[in-house]
Amino acid sequence: MEQFTKNVIDLVSTYGGKIVLAVVVLIVGYLVIKGLCRTLGRAIEKTKLDETVKRVLAKLIKALLYLVLAISVIQILGVDMSSVIAILASCGIAVGLALQGALSNLAGGLMILIFKPFKIGDYIESAGAEGVVRDISIFYTVIVTLDNKKISVPNGDLMNTNVTNYTSEENRRIDLDFKITNDIDAGLVKRVLLDAASGTEGVLADPAPFARMTAVDDDTYIFTVRAWCATPSYWDVYFDLIENCSQALAENEIDDPEERIAIRIVQDERDGD
Repeated sequence: MEQFTKNVIDLVSTYGGKIVLAVVVLIVGYLVIKGLCRTLGRAIEKTKLDETVKRVLAKLIKALLYLVLAISVIQILGVDMSSVIAILASCGIAVGLALQGALSNLAGGLMILIFKPFKIGDYIESAGAEGVVRDISIFYTVIVTLDNKKISVPNGDLMNTNVTNYTSEENRRIDLDFKITNDIDAGLVKRVLLDAASGTEGVLADPAPFARMTAVDDDTYIFTVRAWCATPSYWDVYFDLIENCSQALAENEIDDPEERIAIRIVQDERDGD
């Protein structure tokens, strides 16, 4: 009994002060961290960062502060820090390998939210998916296709490939090609297409519409029509432009090679009968 009491007294005299100091540091550190997190939280809220980024950043700072506090307490208790660091490093490597894909998506999500290559409501094409962005989370971006299918694309993939954003700019250009037989007056075709493009509702006057012969293929002229419109009305103007140009060509009896070939085939069949 005497030996046990002596051992307890020795233990308390050796480590009692360190334990008490560690407890004090733990309590004070906890209170200080709470105050710092509150102050930093208000500072982060005043920034123009995305709400999701703000939450993640606040949690990351809080976790780092608690990690510093834990290391400080361990040092006060006299634990060999080299062993602790080795254990933490091993655990970090194991967790990193196990969550490699998730960490890549997490990093990609943070980069998207910070640099904003696209936002909710944009029409994008990337990583084999195309559609309207419905939601951007930390790990996945949700895209809804034109036929109403939902695609969840990992953010890591989005940040490692090209992203085409069709709605980021105020205006877009429509490009259309028309095949015309080469026995038609090229100047007439140009005037007809240019008038049809200029008269299409939604086509902008500046930049002005463009209509020119851009290629020659055997007995075919290729005429290209280019017209600018406001991005939100792109598809309406696109279809109206096709209809107006096609109708204008028909009204001026300007046909395309396919139509001419079809007429010849029908005529040859009749002559054969």
